[in-house]
Amino acid sequence: MKYLDPTIKQFRYYEMLGTKSIERLSEQEIFEHPANGSNNIAMIVKHVSGNMLSRWTDFLTSDGEKAWRNRDQEFADDLESKESVTAEWKKGWQCFYDAVLPLTDEELNKTVLIRNQEHTIVEAINRQLAHYAYHIGQMVFLAKMKLGDNWESLSIAPGQSKNYNQKKFSKEDQSGHFTDEFLDKK
Repeated sequence: MKYLDPTIKQFRYYEMLGTKSIERLSEQEIFEHPANGSNNIAMIVKHVSGNMLSRWTDFLTSDGEKAWRNRDQEFADDLESKESVTAEWKKGWQCFYDAVLPLTDEELNKTVLIRNQEHTIVEAINRQLAHYAYHIGQMVFLAKMKLGDNWESLSIAPGQSKNYNQKKFSKEDQSGHFTDEFLDKK
């Protein structure tokens, strides 16, 4: 089985969850802090993007924790508009895709460094998949809290699991990636 294709689909799924969370919120909601000392969605986006830029810029030839990265600054609440948040989000994802999409399965066992620790490329990708999913889950949760009853589910809506499963099991066994149906809704 190939590793990259289904893994890229998983990243695209999480990218979609974050994008839709940002799109559904007003500019004010993106910058609201849920509690004192907590991160708002704009700050989470800035951190994820900063991580992506550090990890994936020249990742085959330089450590994934770049000397120019200022991680603490990623948590400064200094983005000024929903457009700047969206631009930061897209910049990070573009860097990631530019680095990973050209990879071949034969390269996946090569070693790269993150904070001076060796990782195979597969390990590095898996590390970042978990990291991004963690923060995107925070974004979805914050968006859902802000929108309350106006929230539209990004996957199986509450109370719809039984209908969803009946529909899935009424069909022949299928190939493909589980995210396909959600990504096709874009």
